[in-house]
Amino acid sequence: MIKMLHFATILAARPANRRWRLQSHHPPFLRFDHGGHVVLLIAPQRKKQKEQQKMISSLSAGDEVLLAGGIYGEITSVRPDRLVVRIGDNTKVEVEKAFIHTVVRKSGQTGDQK
Repeated sequence: MIKMLHFATILAARPANRRWRLQSHHPPFLRFDHGGHVVLLIAPQRKKQKEQQKMISSLSAGDEVLLAGGIYGEITSVRPDRLVVRIGDNTKVEVEKAFIHTVVRKSGQTGDQK
């Protein structure tokens, strides 16, 4: 009860024309209150997502890929929502397109090219 009365007297003593505002004691270059976080954090992530989407949309049968789990394989067929990847002589797995980490070699290229 005493704390509430003390807070009420502080509010009553505050001039009406002054606003409450938080002040930071950090230098301006350490604060992200001016939209800098959009440029520094979000924009590079968007660029990376667009590149990943472009890479996934250009996948075709015969491409050698690295899956997110560290498994190398060759795409045997492309379906609208997933890929069939051969990871061994008699082993094929179906994976979602989002699990493709990188394209190691495009179909039609030799092993030396990238």
